[in-house]
Amino acid sequence: MTIPFAIRVERIAKQYRLGGRVTINPTLRDRLVELLRRRGAAAVELLALDDVGFEIQPGETVGVVGRNGAGKSTLLKILSRITEPTRGRVEIYGRVGSLLEVGTGFHPELSGRENIFLNGSILGMGRREITRKFDEIVAFAGIEQFLETPVKRYSSGMYVRLAFAVAAHLEPEILLIDEVLAVGDAAFQKKCLGKMGEIAREGRTVLFVSHNTAAMLNLCQRGILLENGRVTADGRIDDVITEYLRGQQVSSPRDLRGHEDRQGSGRVRFTRVRFEDEAGEPTEQGVSGRGLTIVLDYETQDGRPLPNSRASVTFQDGLGQALFNCSSELVVRDPINLPAGGSLRCTVPRLPLSQNRYLLTLFLEVNGEVEDWILNGVPLDVVDGDFYGTGRLYPDGWRGKGVLVPHSWQVAVNDEDGKWSAGKE
Repeated sequence: MTIPFAIRVERIAKQYRLGGRVTINPTLRDRLVELLRRRGAAAVELLALDDVGFEIQPGETVGVVGRNGAGKSTLLKILSRITEPTRGRVEIYGRVGSLLEVGTGFHPELSGRENIFLNGSILGMGRREITRKFDEIVAFAGIEQFLETPVKRYSSGMYVRLAFAVAAHLEPEILLIDEVLAVGDAAFQKKCLGKMGEIAREGRTVLFVSHNTAAMLNLCQRGILLENGRVTADGRIDDVITEYLRGQQVSSPRDLRGHEDRQGSGRVRFTRVRFEDEAGEPTEQGVSGRGLTIVLDYETQDGRPLPNSRASVTFQDGLGQALFNCSSELVVRDPINLPAGGSLRCTVPRLPLSQNRYLLTLFLEVNGEVEDWILNGVPLDVVDGDFYGTGRLYPDGWRGKGVLVPHSWQVAVNDEDGKWSAGKE
C-alpha cells in the first residue's frame, strides 16, 4: 500500500479562553462560580491557530518558523495528540515520536531506565524492540551513571538529552521537534542536529520548530511560516526564512521602543540604534572597507546602574546565518559598568562585507542575566567600496556571501636547480 501523505492538516483552529481556571471533576459550586464569572466579565478568547492547512509527504523534512506566539508549539501539540483542535481535522500515517517540552511524556518518579521503556510503550513498541535500542539510547544521552535515578532529580540538560535520545532512536516514522533543543549545551545540540540529519536521510518525516535558521537551512528542504496563527508562506526553506526574517525587522531602523519580538528580562532595553561613518557623521548604510560605528541607546526601568555588563552585535546574512560577532568581552579586559541610561558604541574599523542587505542581532547581559536580545532585528544596507585598495569591486556572483578578508598572492618560481623562490606579487 502506497501512503499518500505522512501528515495532512485540514483547516484546523485552536481557541483558548484566557483567564479561565481548569478544574478537575468540577462540583456544582465550581460550575456556578464559573457561570457568574462569565456573566460578570466579557470572555477573552485567543485564537492560537486559525484555518491552518497543509500536507507533508513521507520523507520530507519541514521547518516551521514564526515569532513567539505565532502558534508553532500549539500546532505540534495537536499533531502529537497532546491537545485537540477546536475545529478541523488532522490525519497522520505512521508512528509519531515527539520532543516538545522538557519532561513531556516522562514520569518524574520513574528512573531513566523505566522512562525509556515507558516512552517506547507509548510509541507502540514491544519490549524486545526497545531492549534492542536500549544501549544506543543510553550512550547517546550520556547518562549511564544516572540510569537508575528518578528523572525528577535530573538537570534540565540531562532531561532533554534523554528525551531526545528516546524520541530519535525508537525509530518513529514521524519525528516532531520543538525548540527544546536550545536547553542542551553546544556539543549536544550539534550531536542532535547530526542525528536529525541521519533520520532525514533514512527517509523518515521530520517536522522541526526552531529559531535556529542556520540549522533549518542545513536540515530542511521546505519551510512553513506561521503568523498570528495562520500559514502565510509555504515553500522552499530559504524563501520562507527570508520572508520570516523580513517580518522580524524593526519598522524603523532608528526606533526600538515598539519592537516586541525580543527576549530577556526587560529591566534594560535598547531604545534606538543609529549608524555613523568613519568621520562620525550619521549614515544610513555601511561601505565595504570603511569604518562603521553602531550606536545603541538604552535605558533601565528602575534607574539603577548596570555592573558587570556585556554587549554584542552579531552580523548575519539575509538568511540569518552569522558572519561575525563583535562582543565587548573579547576586546575589553575589565567588566563594563554602565550607568542607568546612555549609549553603547561598537566600531568596526574596516567593514568586511560586500554589497548586500545584512541583519544585526543586538544583545545585552548584566551580571550574567540576559536583559535584552533582539534577534535578526535590525537591517543594515552595505554598498561596495574599495576594500582591497585596487580600484576593483567584488564580483557580482559573490556579493553578500561570507566576509571580505585581507590577503595576498605570490607567484612561486621553479629555477633550474629545482628550488622554489618567491616571485613578484
